[in-house]
Amino acid sequence: MAKLYFYYASMNAGKSTMLLQASFNYRERGMHTMLFTAGIDDRAGAGVIASRIGIEAAATPFGARTDLFAVVAAEHAAGTVHCVLIDEAQFLGAAQVWQAARIADELGIPVLAYGLRTDFRGRLFEGSQGLLAIADVLSEIKAVCACGRKAIMNLRIDARGRAVAEGAQTEIGGNERYVALCRRHFSAALNLTETNE
Repeated sequence: MAKLYFYYASMNAGKSTMLLQASFNYRERGMHTMLFTAGIDDRAGAGVIASRIGIEAAATPFGARTDLFAVVAAEHAAGTVHCVLIDEAQFLGAAQVWQAARIADELGIPVLAYGLRTDFRGRLFEGSQGLLAIADVLSEIKAVCACGRKAIMNLRIDARGRAVAEGAQTEIGGNERYVALCRRHFSAALNLTETNE
């Protein structure tokens, strides 16, 4: 039985690298994979999943109106799809998370979703919330804070490297905009207290 997987982590944990490796493993065995990535993330170019270690692959960009189930079902009808892989899964809408579940449940295709769990304020993204709620398998990918502890938070920084506590939930960027930190150093950077509201 196919399953919906959610692999989550902070920034710079190697999520895209793992996705590309998983796709390579399927393709090496002659199997067809479909890759999706958020249309708003064009750092490596539109419809490209790229890893910081220098590997990349073409992907279908998804937006708020993309029906993942319909796209995969059409491709699957033309030729067997063996696995669906979704990068930047935190940007999925709630309905798209259910579409991913339908791909696994109704089409029998495993769906591997990779993304952030929380934003720069420590709040769940819509896609991550949905995946945490209904994915068959949840798997945390470990990242490391500069102190050596597990990094689970994404601190947004400005051009001078100072912590940013306000702004839109989504702001695309890499190491120049975000730092992966443990909860302790994230809290210290934002001067959070126990009664943070």
